[in-house]
Amino acid sequence: MKKYLFVKNQIGMSGLLFCGFAPMLYAATEQTQQIVVLPTIQVIGSQEDSISKIPGAAVIVSQEQIQQFTPNSTEEILKRVSGVYVKPEEESAIVGNIGMRGISSADYKTLILEDGVPVAPGLFVGNGRYYNPRIQRMDSIEVLKGSSALRYGPMNIGGVVNYRTKQPKDGALVDLSIGSWDTYKTTVELGGSSPTKDSNVGAILSWAKSDGFMDKSYEMKDAVIKAGTAIGDNQWVGVKFTHYENDANISYRGQFLGEYQAKKQNNPAPDDWLLTERNSFDINHRWDINADTELQTLLYWSEMNRDYWRYGVNATASQAAGRWIYTDNVSGFNRAFERIGAETRLIAKNTIFNIPGEAEIGLRVMNEKMDDVTINATRATPRTGTTAKDTKDSAKSVALYAQNRFDISDQLSVTPGVRVERYEQQRDDKQKNETVKTSNTEVMPGLGVTYQFIPAVQLYASVYKAFSPALNGDSLSGMKDQKLDAETAVSWELGLRGQQDAVRYELTAFRMDFDNQIIPANSNSDFQSTNGGKTYNQGLEGAVSLEFENGFDVFANLTWIANAEFKGDRYNKNGSLKSKDGDRVPYTPEWVANLGVGYTYAGLRSQLSANYTGSQFTDELNTKPIVENTSGFFTGKIDAYTTVDLTTRYTLNDQVEFYGAVKNLEDKRYIASLRQGIYVGPERSFEAGVRYRF
Repeated sequence: MKKYLFVKNQIGMSGLLFCGFAPMLYAATEQTQQIVVLPTIQVIGSQEDSISKIPGAAVIVSQEQIQQFTPNSTEEILKRVSGVYVKPEEESAIVGNIGMRGISSADYKTLILEDGVPVAPGLFVGNGRYYNPRIQRMDSIEVLKGSSALRYGPMNIGGVVNYRTKQPKDGALVDLSIGSWDTYKTTVELGGSSPTKDSNVGAILSWAKSDGFMDKSYEMKDAVIKAGTAIGDNQWVGVKFTHYENDANISYRGQFLGEYQAKKQNNPAPDDWLLTERNSFDINHRWDINADTELQTLLYWSEMNRDYWRYGVNATASQAAGRWIYTDNVSGFNRAFERIGAETRLIAKNTIFNIPGEAEIGLRVMNEKMDDVTINATRATPRTGTTAKDTKDSAKSVALYAQNRFDISDQLSVTPGVRVERYEQQRDDKQKNETVKTSNTEVMPGLGVTYQFIPAVQLYASVYKAFSPALNGDSLSGMKDQKLDAETAVSWELGLRGQQDAVRYELTAFRMDFDNQIIPANSNSDFQSTNGGKTYNQGLEGAVSLEFENGFDVFANLTWIANAEFKGDRYNKNGSLKSKDGDRVPYTPEWVANLGVGYTYAGLRSQLSANYTGSQFTDELNTKPIVENTSGFFTGKIDAYTTVDLTTRYTLNDQVEFYGAVKNLEDKRYIASLRQGIYVGPERSFEAGVRYRF
């Protein structure tokens, strides 16, 4: 009995999804000419049996779905995938907040990749939320959970998200749209290939400008240039360069409770700016050594600057006034990141103990550094001043992994694997001329199983250990080795997936047992930097889709985080109780659900979809009323909310397509998240656009 692939692509349908191009393979044109498709790292793959080989939940969101939802950001798509939760800040999602399966979306324990390359500015040295790739450049999105996530790391506790950028296509495409808050977007795609079709080049150039919801304006420019060629009959090489810049009038400060209740629409921090610029360069090579063996090699480099200029506040006057009262003091929290890495993967079919299978062995080396500078300025000279802090964080890491899938029978496959990661961190205080170092090694085994029970049902199960390192700011806080172990978790997963006629489904039970959760030194609580102890998450996620012969279709998914709790009581550095056994981890709603109804007729495709996010706590103390603490942070329980979106696309012909969207159709006002104030969910908004292909 052969293994089965379920090719219908539905958001949240783990294990049922297949889409897009087949990177690193040739695709034939109508004239049977061979067009090179640039080599790229995929975490799931595009072959017909890719998902059936994954011993865990796996989702691919296709280009068709991305276009149908008319998203403002990658987060807007990811929040519709089962098991994923997003903590919104701005509608453009300039700063990313992605959680998975009960892991706090205010934390960073889910590895985010683009074409297999880490996109977070720092995996070891600094915060991973400062850069969020733009949706305009994406062809599809892979979401991987279960023991197969061992092949990637670190930050693989929640799983892996891999954004796959668009491949060059011959010709040109222009996408223009206008929307609420004076939002204007332009995307131009250009592509060409050689007469023999064995080389190609392309570019995706996008620009967006908006006054923003609540006057949080931004101007974004994004460019991707890709090129590649075949080298003989069995090798391919591809290169990619990206440039991104964004000037955003956003801040960590939100509204006071009274302002929110009065439905104020003003920017609570009108003079704060987050200025971001990023460049990257990747080289990908694939060599099909023979019919059973291939070697993939990836070299990557990136640099990023993030300058955050924010005004000081008079805390006493602010509390009395019920809004932020700003002073003339300005601080520039400015960071510059650089990363260089190399990765190689050998994939080989084999026979071991007379059992056929496939091995994958990988090696990654990576160096990161971050310059962290704080500038004290004034309103009169807001971008220059005296240096209050000047440190350099750096990290060197080496990772080795190996796994082998044993196809014991046509129905049963077993995949053991192991990952070993060694990293060294260092902080240099340039003002004090001091240096401190630390190092750690993590060994992470895993085991996955798939079993094709009947044609309509595939069972899968896995158990693996994953880790997330303490960042330099925590492990070396105060210029002292805090002796922090990495955050580690043992993850269990058991599920089934399949299809029967027009019905497709999946259901997964999961549990994560954290052995050690780090309480950051810079959190909004007064915990010290410490090995915080045990937590555990467990729950269910499921999805179903149906297609009807009359043009209607329905999809739904549900995530239930039954538990996301601390184990044992916790104390601050003064010995006071700060969280109790059983308290819920912040930003982990118990329920997240999506429901969509679509209709297709001729060139028309419309979809009405709803997203439900359950209530959630925003601090370790599980505070219920929304209050401001002595540090200026707001905490409290956020009520559940549901938003409804309506999108429509009409394809006139092969060249012209019109689209429109109404987001938050009911104009629901809700609290999206808390930080230094209340982040308000975006009001009802409209967008209309046209795509024209030359």
